[in-house]
Amino acid sequence: MPVWATTRIMGSEDPAKLWIGPSGWSYDDWNGVVYPQPRPRGFKPLTLIGRLFNAVEVNSSFYRIPTARMTAAWPRLVPPDFRFAVKLNQAFTHQRAAFPDQRTVADFREGTMPLRDAGMLGPLLIQFPWSFRHNPESVDWLGRLRDAFGDYERFVEVRHQSWAEPQALDALRNVGGYCNIDQPRLRDCLGPTQHVFGHAAYLRLHGRNARNWFAEGIPPFERYNYLYSDAEIAEWITRLREMAKQAGEVFVFANNHYRGQGVVNALELRALYEECKVAVPDELRAAYPRLAAVAQPPRAPRLFE
Repeated sequence: MPVWATTRIMGSEDPAKLWIGPSGWSYDDWNGVVYPQPRPRGFKPLTLIGRLFNAVEVNSSFYRIPTARMTAAWPRLVPPDFRFAVKLNQAFTHQRAAFPDQRTVADFREGTMPLRDAGMLGPLLIQFPWSFRHNPESVDWLGRLRDAFGDYERFVEVRHQSWAEPQALDALRNVGGYCNIDQPRLRDCLGPTQHVFGHAAYLRLHGRNARNWFAEGIPPFERYNYLYSDAEIAEWITRLREMAKQAGEVFVFANNHYRGQGVVNALELRALYEECKVAVPDELRAAYPRLAAVAQPPRAPRLFE
């Protein structure tokens, strides 16, 4: 089991708890890169994630509302001190012709209940697309989401520059926490921020693949095909430490998931933030030799056994 350190910032009374991991864990292109290929008998991908990190962002819930039966199996696969941040279904953020009915709200709530009962439910991520602009209709939509999920810890992700204005930030603050993001620095795209609204801070790393960010007719994963450089990781370490001065908890998730690049960068962030060496799967070490700089010495048996 991993031993999780916290970093005490000078001038703060308590350490800021770092919750870090990848966005999602079920990707075919992780086989042979993050996960062994072929997989040993009984291998559970989520168990490996729980050995590397103390949190994960549930990505599948965006595409399909999870059932309680599905999520009830997850807590048994990870350590007790683990958190699942859950992405709200796209019916609430991308399909905005009409607000989802009470049955849809109830289904989503029911699907996350086993995580809450296990004490492992992290924040609810409300991710909007770039097309979601700051205007009265959008502010009203946010208010309806706040009312529907009032008992969840909520973080709102917006991507359009219109949300950088003070009035727009006030509207987001009225709904919950602010999801800071790193995305390509293109026209009308929000740049890097380090906002902290309330007790916790939240960061998502999408990569900076400017060429494919708005491209049409490409597989969705190509937008997130990006590996952060050492200098870019160091840039975010500086911001995270500033955020930690204001927050009791800091959630960080790497969404540049193609071929495990988000796992690589999340491990590097954790190692630098906590000033420690980290466990690295054999496959990932072979695919990304740069991880030798932050990796613990290999041990036997192998990490996933």
